[in-house]
Amino acid sequence: MPEKLTEMLMDVWTPLIILWITVLPSIYMAPLNQSQILPSGSSIGLSGLSGEQKVLNRSKRGWVWNQMFVLEEFSGPEPILVGRLHTDLDPGSSKIKYILSGDGAGTIFVINDKTGDIHAMKRLDREEKAEYTLTAQAVDRDTNKPLEPPSEFIIKVQDINDNAPEFLDGPYHATVPEMSIVGTFVTKVTATDADDPVYGNSAKLVYSILEGQPYFSIEPHTAIIKTALPNMDREAKEEYFVVIQAKDMGGHMGGLSGTTTVTITLTDVNDNPPKFAQSLYHFSVMEDIALGEPIGRVKANDLDIGENAKSSYDIIEGDGMDIFEITSEAQTQDGIIRLRKPLDFETKKSYTLKVEAANVHIDPRFISGGPFKDTATVKIVVEDADEPPVFSSPTYLLEVHENAAINSVIGQVTSHDPDVSSSPIRFSIDRHTDLERQFNINADDGKITLATPLDRETNIWHNITIVATETRNHSQVSRVPVAIKVLDVNDNAPEFASEHDAFLCENGKPGQVIQTVSAIDKDDPKNGHFFLYSLLPEMVNNPNFTIKKNEDNTLSILAKHSGFSRQKQEVYLLPIIISDSGNPPMSSTSTLTIRVCGCSSDGVVQSCNVEAYVLPIGLSMGALIAILACIILLLVIVVLFVTLRRHKNEPLIIKDEEDVRENIIRYDDEGGGEEDTEAFDIATLQNPDGINGFLPRKDIKPDLQFMPRQGLAPVPNGVDVDEFINVRLHEADNDPTAPPYDSIQIYGYEGRGSVAGSLSSLESSTSDSDQNFDYLSEWGPRFKRLGELYSVGESDKET
Repeated sequence: MPEKLTEMLMDVWTPLIILWITVLPSIYMAPLNQSQILPSGSSIGLSGLSGEQKVLNRSKRGWVWNQMFVLEEFSGPEPILVGRLHTDLDPGSSKIKYILSGDGAGTIFVINDKTGDIHAMKRLDREEKAEYTLTAQAVDRDTNKPLEPPSEFIIKVQDINDNAPEFLDGPYHATVPEMSIVGTFVTKVTATDADDPVYGNSAKLVYSILEGQPYFSIEPHTAIIKTALPNMDREAKEEYFVVIQAKDMGGHMGGLSGTTTVTITLTDVNDNPPKFAQSLYHFSVMEDIALGEPIGRVKANDLDIGENAKSSYDIIEGDGMDIFEITSEAQTQDGIIRLRKPLDFETKKSYTLKVEAANVHIDPRFISGGPFKDTATVKIVVEDADEPPVFSSPTYLLEVHENAAINSVIGQVTSHDPDVSSSPIRFSIDRHTDLERQFNINADDGKITLATPLDRETNIWHNITIVATETRNHSQVSRVPVAIKVLDVNDNAPEFASEHDAFLCENGKPGQVIQTVSAIDKDDPKNGHFFLYSLLPEMVNNPNFTIKKNEDNTLSILAKHSGFSRQKQEVYLLPIIISDSGNPPMSSTSTLTIRVCGCSSDGVVQSCNVEAYVLPIGLSMGALIAILACIILLLVIVVLFVTLRRHKNEPLIIKDEEDVRENIIRYDDEGGGEEDTEAFDIATLQNPDGINGFLPRKDIKPDLQFMPRQGLAPVPNGVDVDEFINVRLHEADNDPTAPPYDSIQIYGYEGRGSVAGSLSSLESSTSDSDQNFDYLSEWGPRFKRLGELYSVGESDKET
C-alpha cells in the first residue's frame, strides 16, 4: 500500500510541478488567442492561422515548445507520462498523426501518434545522461504530408540525491612539523558528488572529522585540515590517523556521505639536546698502538633524527689533549677517540679527558630550552707492551780516512730496550746494504770496524743499515741507517790531464811557447790543488827546452833556441816531474813528446813527416810532371800485361766462360786438417783421366830442390821494364813449385778424413734437380753476383 500510494502521488504531483515550472511562464509570454496548455502531463499547444490574420497580425509560430522534465530513477508498474503534444489544427478527428524522433525516440521515449502523449519507457539516470533532444512533427495520417514544420524540444532528467560524495584522491598523506602552533596548515582534501550541483542541495557538501580529535580540525566548507593541539611532540607520537567525512544535502539529515583517511606524520625539529649514555667511560690501550688507530667510542644519544641529531665531539679538558683526538662518525654518530702521538708506558700510564658533544644544527626557536650539548669524562689506561729497541739517534753519520787500518774502529751505535724489564741488545749489519762486506760490528757494544781497505776515489759514501735485536725476544727488531763518509788522504800522485804531443816549428823563435800542459790529481785536498813542475836532474841543463810555471797551475814548455831541423832530429822526449802539495807530497814523472814540424810563415803546422825530405829541395814542376807520367805509363803496361796473360791462359779452361769455382776457397772444419787445402788443377778435377802428368802438392815438399831466387837489386834508372817483366814471367812459368796458371790458386780437394762427406758445390751441375740461387741476393751484392753466375750456367746447360 505505501508503494502504490507513493506512485499515485507522483503521478498526480509530477505533472503539476512541471506545469508550474515550465508551462506557466510560457502562458504569460504567449498571446491571449493561443491555445491554453492543459495539465494532462505536459501539454504543448499548436495553432493554425488564416491568411487574413497573417496580413493583419504579426506572424506567430504554430508550435509553442517548452522544456519537459522527468525524474531520474523513477520506476513504476506503467510508463511515466512525460508530456503531451497538441496542435490547434487538430479538430479532434483522427486525421492528424504525431511523429517523434531524436535522442531515445522509440526506445526510451514513445509517443501516442493520435493523442500526442509522450511516455518514458525506461528508468533514467541523470548522471548517465542529463537531457535528451527530440523532434516533434504533425502529419496527415492519410497522406503523410506535414501539417506543421518539425521542431525540437528538450526533455531534461530531473536530479534526485542518489550519489554519495567520493574522495577520488584518497587516502591522503600529509606532514606537519612537530611543536607547531594551533591552526598550522596541514593539508586540504576534496570530495566530489555526481549529483547536479545547480539543482537543490544534492551536491552541497559539508566536511567533518570522525577520528583525529583533539589533535586536528577541518574547515567544514573548504576541507582544510589544521592542527588543533599545541606542542605535539614527535618523540612522543609521530603518526596520526585521521578520518574525514563529506556529507551532501548541506549536512542535513537524509543526506548521503563518504569518508577518507588522512595519515599525518609529524616531522622532526631540533628540540632535543644530545645526551651521553654514561657520564664516565673507561678505556685501556697498549703503548705500541699505531698513530691514528681508534682507542674507544663514546655516544651522545639525541632523540631527534637526521640532521637534527648530528653532533660534533671535542676534547675540552684533560691531560692528554695533545695526545688524543676525537672525531664524529657520520653513520653511527659515535665519537671515536684516536691516538695523535706515541704512547710510552714508562713515561705516563693513564690519561683523563673531558669530552663534549654538541648539536651541529640548532633551531633558534628552542634555544631557550637549554644548551644543546652534553659532557662526559673519559679515562684511558696505558698498558705496557714489549717494544723494540730504541737507538740513541734516528740516523748516524761516521767519517773514516781512506787509509784507515783494517779492524780499526770507525764509530759506534747505541740502543736500549725501553721496557721496564730491559733486555740485552745484539747488533748486526744488514748485509743487503753491505754486499762487499767492508764493515763489521761488535754484536755487544755496537762498535763498527773496517773489514776491507777503503778508497775514496772509488766510493766516497757507504750507506749501511744496523739492526738491533732483543736477546729475549728476537721478534723485537729495530733498524737505523748509518752513513759512512770516506775522508781523503794524499795517496795519488798528480799526472798530465791528457797525453800531449807538442809540435815545434822549424822556423820557431827562441822563447816561443811550444805547449801548455795541465795536471790532475785524484785526491781532493781541502784547499785545492797546487802542483810543482820540474825537470829531471839530468835534464835541468837541457840545451833545447825549458819550462815555466803559470799562475793557473799549468806549465808552459818553451824553446831555448831556433833552427830545429827534422832531418837532424824529428822527435824530442822531455821528462817532467809533477809534485802535489799534500802531506806527504806525491810526485810522478810524465814524458812530453815534442815533434819537429814544417810550418808556414804564420806558424801553422803543415807537415811533421821526415820522408818528405827525400826529394831534393827545389824540384821543378816539369820534373814532377815527368815523374807522374812515368808512373801512369807503368800502370798501363801492367794492366796490358795482366790482360794478355789472362787471354793466353783461357784455352786451358774446359768451359768457354769463366768457371767461378776457380775462385772458391773452401774451409771445412770437419775435414782432415791440412789435407783440405791441397790444390789441384781445375782441368784435372773436371777430367781426371785425361791427364797423366805430375802436379806437385802444395802441402808436400817436392823431391827436387830449387835454389831460392836471389833478391834483385833495385832497378836502376833506365832499365827496360818490358824485359824485366818477361824475366819474371819466365821464372814463374818454369817453377814447378809455383801454383799453375800464374797466380790462380785452385782448392778443390776436400780431404780424406772428413766423416761428414763432401760439402762442395763443384759437382752440383750434375744434379737433375732444379736449383734456385735467388736467395743468395739476400746475403749482399757479392753473393747476388754469385747467384746470377750460377743461374746463367744452369740456363746455358739446358740450352
